[in-house]
Amino acid sequence: MHHFGAEVRRAREAVGMTQAELGDLVPCDKATVSRIEAGLTVPDKHFAEVCSAAFRNEWFTRFWADSQTWDATFPAEFREFAEYEAEATSLWLFEHTMIPGLIQTEDYARAVLERHVHVTPAEVTERLAARMARQSVLDRDNPPTLWVLLDENVLRREMGNAKIMSEQLRHLAAVGARPKVTVQLLPGRGAHVGLQGAMNMAETPEVCVVNLDDFTDGRTTDSPITVAQASERFDTLRSEAYRASESLAMIESAAETWTP
Repeated sequence: MHHFGAEVRRAREAVGMTQAELGDLVPCDKATVSRIEAGLTVPDKHFAEVCSAAFRNEWFTRFWADSQTWDATFPAEFREFAEYEAEATSLWLFEHTMIPGLIQTEDYARAVLERHVHVTPAEVTERLAARMARQSVLDRDNPPTLWVLLDENVLRREMGNAKIMSEQLRHLAAVGARPKVTVQLLPGRGAHVGLQGAMNMAETPEVCVVNLDDFTDGRTTDSPITVAQASERFDTLRSEAYRASESLAMIESAAETWTP
């Protein structure tokens, strides 16, 4: 809702249209448009179709259709974080066992999702679509700043097969080369505070929230104390990591070792 609304507002302002004028096309009142843009009201299919036609961008209908499966496919503990992630201005990710979902390839993500307990093929397909749709945040006109820390052993843990690993690491290198993205690796030897669990942190213009991963589905919180602790530990890990240029070279080299 937040991401869809923000994109409606951006597109509307880009063409010089008022909220009342967009409401006349729907039709609905100005207040309804305002609430949709603020992420407070759920848009229906017709509203998305009007936006696609008015702004000459099929993204609105495509994103709306994709989002209809998200409530069923995201765990409740992560669903709240996904809403903040979609409108984030900055994102910080740490993983010690696998590539984070936000930058996974489709085949890598499928290999991960297939290992969930009691999951059916249909559920894998639904969850995969939702995970891929999340990645649209990185393709916005003004994407968030993204900082990714990964334990070096992530490059060596096989998910699926060698071809999937090779493609995933090449994708990781490509993402790491983007202007607003930094990817760093932590040495694969010895202990570090990140071995206690993975985390995702998102900052929006209004708030900073963190999703903490654990053996079950984790939790999302905006508790200032918890966010501060997560930030401090992320900074500690960042100080122990290889430089971004070194990390990129290591990722590219690892991709070659997985090439069939």
